[in-house]
Amino acid sequence: MAALSILDLVRVTEATDARGALDNARELAARAENWGYRRFWVAEHHNMPGIASAATAVVIAHIAAGTERIRVGAGGIMLPNHAPIVIAEQFGTLARLHPGRIDLGLGRAPGTDQITVQALRRSLDGPDNFPQDVLELQAYFAPAVPGQRVQAVPAAGTEVPLWILGSSTYGAALAAELGLPYAFASHFAPAQLTAALEIYRDRFKPSEQAARPYAMIGVNIIAADTDAEARRLATTQQMSITNIFRGERGLSRPPIDDIDSYWTPQEMMRVRQWLACSIVGAPDTVRAGLDALIAETAADELMIVSDIFDHTARLRSYELIATAAQAGDSLQAAQHP
Repeated sequence: MAALSILDLVRVTEATDARGALDNARELAARAENWGYRRFWVAEHHNMPGIASAATAVVIAHIAAGTERIRVGAGGIMLPNHAPIVIAEQFGTLARLHPGRIDLGLGRAPGTDQITVQALRRSLDGPDNFPQDVLELQAYFAPAVPGQRVQAVPAAGTEVPLWILGSSTYGAALAAELGLPYAFASHFAPAQLTAALEIYRDRFKPSEQAARPYAMIGVNIIAADTDAEARRLATTQQMSITNIFRGERGLSRPPIDDIDSYWTPQEMMRVRQWLACSIVGAPDTVRAGLDALIAETAADELMIVSDIFDHTARLRSYELIATAAQAGDSLQAAQHP
């Protein structure tokens, strides 16, 4: 079985405020390290009232301080929104506080709408400097050299591992060229997953950070004690995505019994395309879905999104997912001694 990790949206719901969302994320991370998850990532989103992770490095510090072993990081930082030296300073500080536990995934998109892009003092009309920015950032994490006039203090020498994130073949090609691990956002943009993985693996060039390609894929998994309950819990995410298509970015809503009463047939088709890489059900259903997904993609790691309204139910979902994956490992070992 591939390694399991968590991408947490730090959801602000109709039942909790931003502080509650941040503390819920920290509690989930603490539980997750005991359930065997490898890493816990949060992402940079701006101008979204339902997501409390805009100040991503600060959120990572909060989560890392409440955990002991699990890797904590960004999935990701939208690097064109920032000067590379500032990100190096932030994540170098995190690496000093939590040695060997910080990851830095890098994205090329703004992570917000056009009006907020302007508020971030960013223009989308200029040249694409993302590859150069990645290399600059990587250099700040390397040991300082004699005569180096600009250092990202205290980042030099921390060697924070970088990941390239993507939802198209662009990121796959860049990750392959730079010899970096690659995370594909199939949890919301699954259309080019197969093509991106092929490009990444075929073109990969070994680097100091990675000797071979390492591919992580995002997957939505909603687990509950029964298939019916899992489908009901999944309506929260379905409503959130429907609202994105409607231009409404509000708080996370409690699940409903009849999702067809909420969306139109056209919206249903669009949401299902968005959520094509999803597994929803009881542990046996989840285990079968995991086996099929890994057989299809040969992913080294799965980054799981379990977007559930109720915090207790979300904790239960991640626990059931881990249990299902471990049961699958045990079954495979018994079948292939």
